[in-house]
Amino acid sequence: MTQPDVWLRGPVAGVPALLQPAAHALLQAVQDVDRVVAELGPGDLWRRPGGAASAGFHLKHVIGATERLLCYGRGEPISDAQRTWLGLEPKDGEPVVTALELAGRFRSVVEAAIGEFRSLPIERLTESRSIGRAALPTTVIGCIFHAAEHASRHAGQLITTLKAMP
Repeated sequence: MTQPDVWLRGPVAGVPALLQPAAHALLQAVQDVDRVVAELGPGDLWRRPGGAASAGFHLKHVIGATERLLCYGRGEPISDAQRTWLGLEPKDGEPVVTALELAGRFRSVVEAAIGEFRSLPIERLTESRSIGRAALPTTVIGCIFHAAEHASRHAGQLITTLKAMP
């Protein structure tokens, strides 16, 4: 039997009500990524149908962007490892990983995010934060919700990219 979308399965245990939509969106993105990655054929990860970004790019980018946004939400600068990953995101075939490894890493990033949501005091959600070198203004909740919608967007792009392959 097919389960309903994650947001229709009830609250994510321990996550404050205000962050339930973000938790649901991230968990749905993981489920969608896991489903399509399981169907990937050999050589599909780095194919670019019609010149579109590869499935591998979308997987690497959703991992890195989610990590970076949550880091900014905590008020921390991104790490050297995150900068290195950012530089690798557009490079097909680098690092040498499988689609299943990338999906597993995304799952781990989302599990860590859900853990953060559980321990985040609600009163901190409106605290100011800044993004990137330009120090663009946002809030903690802005970082969280953008991470969730951004993950949803790239999961959808991954699915479309794979459907566009002959």
